[in-house]
Amino acid sequence: MKTQKVKTISEFHRLRGLPPPEHPLISVVDYAKIVRQPDLGQVRWVNDFYHISVKRGVNAKLRYGQQAYDFDEGVMFFIAPAQVFSIEEDSGPATGRSGWMLLIHPDFLWNTALAKNIRRYEYFDYAVNEALFLSEKEEETVSNIVAHIQQECHANIDKFSKQIIISHVETLLSYAERFYHRQFITRERSSHQLLSRLEELLTDHFNNEEIAVKGLPTVQYISGRLNVSPRYLSSLLKTLTGQSAQQHIHNKLIEKAKERLSVTELSVSEIAYALGFGHPQSFSKLFKTQTGQTPLAFRAKFN
Repeated sequence: MKTQKVKTISEFHRLRGLPPPEHPLISVVDYAKIVRQPDLGQVRWVNDFYHISVKRGVNAKLRYGQQAYDFDEGVMFFIAPAQVFSIEEDSGPATGRSGWMLLIHPDFLWNTALAKNIRRYEYFDYAVNEALFLSEKEEETVSNIVAHIQQECHANIDKFSKQIIISHVETLLSYAERFYHRQFITRERSSHQLLSRLEELLTDHFNNEEIAVKGLPTVQYISGRLNVSPRYLSSLLKTLTGQSAQQHIHNKLIEKAKERLSVTELSVSEIAYALGFGHPQSFSKLFKTQTGQTPLAFRAKFN
């Protein structure tokens, strides 16, 4: 499968059989007007611009990051520059295609706060675990915002145009962040299943005698075992528990340390090495930071 890089929004328009964009750095595309390429399923795409979209009736799957997503009703996608994605076509013709794409080149954001802040929105993470599923009302909200952006792009460009468009984009991203937060909250069953798997994984890791060789688990290691991205895992845990993934690892670590300090005669150094620390001083410092007392002071309470 070949990889094709699309450097400009004008090039994207040309490849998709669209007229040139009215602005070279930002464009709202009516998905129904795109000409479908015959080799679509044999290409991996890399765009040099942001791609936000809601598409329906595509009869295909988007493979992006760790997941393949159906273009179902009310599914919103976010792709950042330099990220690889591909389209896996299903059998049968696509009918009734509709939706929109908002394309924003990073140069359009230059000299605005959004240039620095846009990547803080975690749904642009390459390894994001799930797409954003919109209710009918939510889809109407974001589509109205995009319509305002399109209207401003069609108007005569003046010195106010860029800031007005930027404001609309910021509003769009803020609504998307709110809807993602809602999605985390309402998916209690799957979220709690992930919490249970996290707890089991940490317990197994700290009970494994090989931890002294393997070392402490990292957020990257844990998220990889759970098949989610580090940012997604921390966001979910923050929403559900108020703590980050790193804090959960530390909590489990301190739990095991307290157990060994209270029921064994192992030295602090031996416990530190057994829990994966290369230096006992690092263990003692973390223990005091987390508990407010040294390991020896904690042990003294049981003697």
